[in-house]
Amino acid sequence: MRMKLKLFTAAATAIFFTGGAMAQPSPQGPAAAVSAARDYHYQNGAQIVKNFSDLLAIPNDALDAENIRLNAETIAHLFSERGFAMQLLEQDGAPPLIYGSLETLGATRTIAIYVHYDGQPTEDADWTFPPFEPVLYSKAMSDGGEIIPFPVPGDVIDPDWRIYARSASDDKAPFAALLAAIDALQESNIAFTSNIKLIFDGEEERGSDHLDDYLAAHADKFSDIDLWLFCDGPGHQSGNPQLVFGVRGVTGLGVTVYGPNRGLHSGHYGNWAPGPGWRLSRLLGSMKAADGNVLIKDFYKSAEPISALDRAAIAAAPAPDDRLRKLFGMAETEASNAPLGERIMIPALNLRGLKSAEVGSKARNVIPPSASASIGIRLVKGNDPSAMIDLVEDHIRRQGYHIVREDPDVKTRAKYPLIAKVERESGYPAMKSRMDDPMVAPLIDALRAAAGDLILAPMLGGSLPLYMFEEASDAPIVILPIANFDNNQHSADENIRLGNLFYGIEAYAAMLVME
Repeated sequence: MRMKLKLFTAAATAIFFTGGAMAQPSPQGPAAAVSAARDYHYQNGAQIVKNFSDLLAIPNDALDAENIRLNAETIAHLFSERGFAMQLLEQDGAPPLIYGSLETLGATRTIAIYVHYDGQPTEDADWTFPPFEPVLYSKAMSDGGEIIPFPVPGDVIDPDWRIYARSASDDKAPFAALLAAIDALQESNIAFTSNIKLIFDGEEERGSDHLDDYLAAHADKFSDIDLWLFCDGPGHQSGNPQLVFGVRGVTGLGVTVYGPNRGLHSGHYGNWAPGPGWRLSRLLGSMKAADGNVLIKDFYKSAEPISALDRAAIAAAPAPDDRLRKLFGMAETEASNAPLGERIMIPALNLRGLKSAEVGSKARNVIPPSASASIGIRLVKGNDPSAMIDLVEDHIRRQGYHIVREDPDVKTRAKYPLIAKVERESGYPAMKSRMDDPMVAPLIDALRAAAGDLILAPMLGGSLPLYMFEEASDAPIVILPIANFDNNQHSADENIRLGNLFYGIEAYAAMLVME
């Protein structure tokens, strides 16, 4: 790459970056692009890793306004150097949305590439090393990996090496891979075949609260898009590359139930004063059967049925379930070991956390005043976020509870034996594109040149706010994840396997020249 990130500062960058006209290279197909990308990262791997490490060293919590802007300006500058016209779109109180475009002579198709440049907040004490001081390991820490020095030019890079840092996989890896893919094609004089638009989000991990406003305010920039490509998420749990056609939506709620209005000594009042922990456990137990299926009335009713095409794709993919059960230390999984690929195609009710009194050495002989649970709901196509919370509330009422929105006052406590405070969360619906959409077929062919055994997955287990793009454009949306599935996404010691990064370079190169 042509610049040192550590030399780049906000003061050196304007809000608008004008990409220069590119020389017209020769047209070649995906196989040639993959070969060029492979040669490029083999010869320049040390520099790719170094520049990626420099980008990872910039903290990127969306609430850290100074550093989030430095990320935006740095990334915009990098793509500007490669011929893209770059712009930082602005809204009050929001990180910039990075927008870029590059016109390709003779192209009849426009691809929009989405990546987010913010990362999850960090608790430094939970990390083996500071999260914004990238460290290279010989393999995964969990497999006995050891710290090794970053490579220098001429070193052969082992694909099992891993970089540990916040956003190494979620979601800065696509920037490093896409930049290297562009460099490889330009160095080999291989032409793009599509017009390219770039949309880089700075607050995805905070819910992308301003993204719909950005899309509405700049609708003219997105009106001619033929295919949306989202670069986020992990690869398939089998280790094979995948192209994904949908993501689950998400919503949730908090539930608090009550006992006495103050903590009571369990010797004096146990067997007399109801314990809120017991009440909460019974309430939660009524929502989900032992086999994992949700017992809430109509919970599955609004979900679109799994299509024959989806079932065929799930059946064609390698089944990772036995390996995952062993990896995660579980003898059995839900619904009598039903396949993971099918389980993520139906809505899910997850218990994110419980709180009543203390446990272990901090436990006291007390009946606490309340107990709380945080419940997450993963949604599939057809589920409305608000309506799904309504179903949970209706179930709580059927268990005899009076629902409140604030902590109950004296009159409410005196009137209702069972009280539940429900705090509703905002959310967003699922998105799913047709797996047989003709606009996606050239991408599938191109990626197979890079991946070989490419998995076509109907749904990703995680959630992304892709419904906003469905509302802004009628073009199909697909997700091209490159990170290793065991990347500790959202957790301490997040990492990227370098073999996955290098696959990303080859996959993006193939995509840029798809026929």
